[in-house]
Amino acid sequence: MTDPATLIRIAAALERMAPPPPPAADPASHPAYVWREGVLVATRAFRPLALDLLTGVEAQKAAILQNATRLAERLPAHDVLLWGARGTGKSSLVKSVVGALQAEGKDIALVEVAPDALHTLPHLFDLIADLPRAFALFVDDLGFEEGSAGPRTLRSLLEGGAEARPDNARLHVTANRRHIVSREFGEEDRAVNARDVMDDRLALADRFGLSIGFHNVDQPTYLAMVEAYAKKLGLPFDGADAVSWATGRGARSGRVAWHYVVELAGREGRRV
Repeated sequence: MTDPATLIRIAAALERMAPPPPPAADPASHPAYVWREGVLVATRAFRPLALDLLTGVEAQKAAILQNATRLAERLPAHDVLLWGARGTGKSSLVKSVVGALQAEGKDIALVEVAPDALHTLPHLFDLIADLPRAFALFVDDLGFEEGSAGPRTLRSLLEGGAEARPDNARLHVTANRRHIVSREFGEEDRAVNARDVMDDRLALADRFGLSIGFHNVDQPTYLAMVEAYAKKLGLPFDGADAVSWATGRGARSGRVAWHYVVELAGREGRRV
């Protein structure tokens, strides 16, 4: 059996080997941050796509921009759930809206929060609550396993619990499905509490003031996305080639359109 003194020396050695926490950035000085290990870390580069490049999501863009403008102007604003198919522009739109408002001179910052760090948000709220700027708290690709404490934490943050978010911060959460919580195979066929499971999911989704859906795009919309990117970047546009690229990937989406434009820029020897 190892004696206590040896255990203490081992623990001390492990502490010395552990990397130090990242340095905290000034929360009033940077356009975007990552919330990491209880510290605001400034992003190395925040270069969101220009808002006018995002096509095929005009209604979603208008709603999110209007809400974020209110937040930046310290007017009542909603927490936002952006749900739907992968690659349809949910994450890009949040970043682009913040970037567009910053370009207008509005004092708003993006803070990216990992889904597994939701329980640490009260500490972040303490850091930013009294600051004169606004914060869009960005939680990307959220999903919960059954039995996770995440839904309860999120409900408390959204619904005015003891640790609710301050007035200068609003959550912008992306998820692949509106119900957020993962669905187990055969779940809807269970005889016990099947309705309770669905009600619990809806109760969480309904706590967002804005719930905005994103869906897979048709071919004309996909081509419009590619053409908008190509025109903005001064690249040639070939609809047939763009369609062939999407066909090879088995999907049409904003993400596929952007990947094609990156490929096109590489062919042309251009930077994006």
